[in-house]
Amino acid sequence: MFSPDHPSVRNPSRPAAVNTTTGESLTFGQLNTESSRIARVLREKGLAVGDHFSLMMENNLTFFCFVWAAYRAGFCITAINRYLTASEAAYIVQDSDSKVLISSANLDVSAELGRRVASHCPVLLSYGGAIEGFDAIEPLLAQQPAEPLAVDTTCGQAMLYSSGTTGRPKGVLRPMPEHDITQGLAIAEVMRAFGFSENTRYLSPAPLYHAAPFHYSIGTQSLGGCVYMMEKFDPKDALEAIEKYRITQSQWVPTMFLRMLKLPEEIRQAYDLSSHRLAIHAAAPCPVEAKRRMIEWWGPILFEYYAGSEGNGVTVITSPDWLEHPGSVGRPLGCLVHICGEDGEELPAGETGTIYFEQPEAPTLFTYHKDADKTLSSRHPLNKAWTTLGDIGYLDAEGYLYLTDRKAYMIISGGVNIYPREIEDVLVMHPQVVDAAVFGIPNADFGEEVKAVVQWQDELPEGQKASTIEQDLMAYCRESLAPFKIPRSIDFTEELPRLPTGKLYKRILRDSYLET
Repeated sequence: MFSPDHPSVRNPSRPAAVNTTTGESLTFGQLNTESSRIARVLREKGLAVGDHFSLMMENNLTFFCFVWAAYRAGFCITAINRYLTASEAAYIVQDSDSKVLISSANLDVSAELGRRVASHCPVLLSYGGAIEGFDAIEPLLAQQPAEPLAVDTTCGQAMLYSSGTTGRPKGVLRPMPEHDITQGLAIAEVMRAFGFSENTRYLSPAPLYHAAPFHYSIGTQSLGGCVYMMEKFDPKDALEAIEKYRITQSQWVPTMFLRMLKLPEEIRQAYDLSSHRLAIHAAAPCPVEAKRRMIEWWGPILFEYYAGSEGNGVTVITSPDWLEHPGSVGRPLGCLVHICGEDGEELPAGETGTIYFEQPEAPTLFTYHKDADKTLSSRHPLNKAWTTLGDIGYLDAEGYLYLTDRKAYMIISGGVNIYPREIEDVLVMHPQVVDAAVFGIPNADFGEEVKAVVQWQDELPEGQKASTIEQDLMAYCRESLAPFKIPRSIDFTEELPRLPTGKLYKRILRDSYLET
């Protein structure tokens, strides 16, 4: 699976992954053997090079074996969000044209998912126990030889789905690689430029099905480093893992920063984080004040990037650069960024518009699987080689990019554009606000008005207490925001529909208000 000079070939007992919750480890030798056996089973079930299979699983060390089985045998793997309902997951299995579904017995939706996809997905395999309607994969694996699988001419890949925060999730389809697995992974070479190596101890606190932890984890293993996987994120446990396992690199989303910052000071200062050299964050915008406090705490090791699963471009920014350009997501790396108006005209520095990426050298254009309209909408109206993720923002005079919000969530009130993210960034810095979502709801006079929904740290307020806290929060917002940006009303909820990846299902939340 790996080249002859790969560290794991010299020492198969090297750890490839460690479960920080249980302490259990997976060696590179085990990863090589088990991924080979899985690939053999999938071939026996009819999968050929380029065929798709779906995997729905909690954070589990065997997850890596399934991924490497796909990459070493030329398959296309779709890792499904484990938090989806059976109906939502069934849509992805069917839309991806998966010929095999592998699902974990630890997930309550597995049996119902199997019933929903049985008519169009011919092979259902369970892992970790029995699932009604599935064949257990473990006995099939036990029948396979331990010898390495012969390498195919084509390396496999992943077709991961968008989070579906603005509509149905869509698979991001890119051309199959033109090399075999022993030549390594493209993501690994990018990571090498950021200091990843065979000595890396990479902490992954997020769900492995998500694009960033998925690709950075296998990229780490491709270089010979070890992935330290948390079964689920907990702010105190994350700090403990950095100290215990001497973590060198890690990856986060801003909601994790917010939760760690709200730990008591004595807990935040109780751990030795000196081994920690690089803390990457992405997936969602980070409030300026939160990032400033993280840099004060952890030092200038925060590294932010803006990109998408589409792989159409990336911007990056270091901590020192960010301190000089607070709120920026950096400058483009290996690409160009254009800010354009509704008609496609390019806008000058400082003006807000749709963000388009251009790859000047050998662009590889993505498509959205089975969705020609969405694919077309991602292209610039005049230059089809420029593509967008649907975000809006602006460039400053030095070429630093600033994200404003998703285009789909911009509020237009009385003809004025209001960006929810700016208001959310203020609300979440309140000491007792755990999370916040802001969106527009209909207003007879102004078209839309600003609505906020807040996850409160203490017991949910009711009656007069809720009204008092609502007014206090509005006053808190007035300290930082113009009057037209202040929420007209604030509701309280036990938990916002946010994925562990940091993505907020704002569409579902907003739709619940539009239906009333």
